[in-house]
Amino acid sequence: MLSKLSNRKLMLVIEDDELIQDLIKRYLANSNVEIVPAYDGNEGVEKYKYLIERGKRPDIVVVDIGLPFKNGIEATKEILSIDPSAKIYGFTAFYGTEKAKKLLEAGAKKIISRSLGFETFRNIIEEELKKEEIVK
Repeated sequence: MLSKLSNRKLMLVIEDDELIQDLIKRYLANSNVEIVPAYDGNEGVEKYKYLIERGKRPDIVVVDIGLPFKNGIEATKEILSIDPSAKIYGFTAFYGTEKAKKLLEAGAKKIISRSLGFETFRNIIEEELKKEEIVK
């Protein structure tokens, strides 16, 4: 389990649905992950910039595709223009669609389907963060 890692990980979650934000927090509560929420694409990009400026680069960014003001595809492109090494993962109901394909083309590492559920989401995120820990 990720909680055995020595340092807490930072995850920016860009998701406009408060219920989904809450469920992500609940499922990752014991995973040694600090979650920074953003509720639209603009806020997500601004929070990423804010964190970078303070030396707190997110270990992972989770983004929905259907966001207000700036969709997940645009937010992904903008975050990667700021930090080309950002690790961005889509968590969306649009899995397998043209929009999901565009998110991958924009630079997302992986798309996680919401239909897999939050337990599977947690397991995937923990595995991705473990990979990151091994690389460092």
